[in-house]
Amino acid sequence: MAGVSFKHVYKQYKSEPRPSVMDFNLEIEDGEFLVLVGPSGCGKTTTLRMLSGLEEISKGEIYIGDKFINYVSPKDRDIAMVFQNYALYPNLSVYENMALGLKLRKTAKHEVEARVKKAARILSIASLLEKKPSQLSGGQKQRVALGRAIVREPEVFLMDEPLSNLDAKLRAQTRAELIHLHQELRTTTVYVTHDQTEAMTMGSRIVVMKDGIIQQADTPKVIYGHPRNAFVAGFIGSPSMNFLEGSVVAEDGKYYFHNKRFRLEIPEKFNASLKSARLNKIILGIRPEHILTEPEAVSRSSNRISATIDITELMGSDTYVYLKLGDDMVISRVVESSTPFEAGDKLEIALQLEKAHLFDAGTELNVMNV
Repeated sequence: MAGVSFKHVYKQYKSEPRPSVMDFNLEIEDGEFLVLVGPSGCGKTTTLRMLSGLEEISKGEIYIGDKFINYVSPKDRDIAMVFQNYALYPNLSVYENMALGLKLRKTAKHEVEARVKKAARILSIASLLEKKPSQLSGGQKQRVALGRAIVREPEVFLMDEPLSNLDAKLRAQTRAELIHLHQELRTTTVYVTHDQTEAMTMGSRIVVMKDGIIQQADTPKVIYGHPRNAFVAGFIGSPSMNFLEGSVVAEDGKYYFHNKRFRLEIPEKFNASLKSARLNKIILGIRPEHILTEPEAVSRSSNRISATIDITELMGSDTYVYLKLGDDMVISRVVESSTPFEAGDKLEIALQLEKAHLFDAGTELNVMNV
């Protein structure tokens, strides 16, 4: 196994006015499960393809361990890739699909058999080895594709949205299996997805990308709790963070968030950052679980606002309540509430501002990180 180093890597296509990947600079630890996440077109798959050798690097350096690999062919990089389309040979059995790469490398027959059976045991597909891909379900095909990668015993696994073709239930099940697989093998893994739920549940570290640029790289807990900017805050979390635009007003040593409908006192923990940044326009970000609707909890808060219920979504034990605040709309995530929510009803809500985030309206950077 080995770590991976990206040193100021760029990818510029001749037909594009700006690079698809810009100054990608990252150290991936040996044995780490790193997730690249972001919207379509953010450069995450291009980054993976440069690491695999399927895409040329325009500028910068990539290392696997201590080996400089910019000009090393894909087959000599000691990597194994898993794609979203499985790419299985329909005329070969599961065993033959898993063994093919080893046979092409002239691996001894007894070694091939041992590796295939070991991978089949790990993935619980030992009973499928004689079947053809056409006889398998989508989840089984994905396990075979993973098995084909495992038998290579590579230094690095590369996975490009491998669960995107599975239904929701099977995706959740396979996520758990991949986590267990990594815990057993401890192989360095770089995983690409646009699904922030996959990123949060699977990655030991997440790299959030936008427009080819790393926005933040950290653990899921840090990225969720301390987003570097408004984009990261809005992309990570479901439902998304709520954003309200307004101004900062200073009075008698206190700061207030003010817009045309309400005025809220900003907790003291933000004072030093607001003072040093000298901000006027600001974006208040607050997650749905930090907007309170229960009357008892609301009554204890000094930051109360009148709202109108627009719609509700029952999500099992959770209810998402969409609330109109004049021209603004926010979502409250309510857990096991006894309060009935009817469209058109008015109610008082409270914002837990001690758990909110404030972003500079110009740069969209979190004021606590400036």
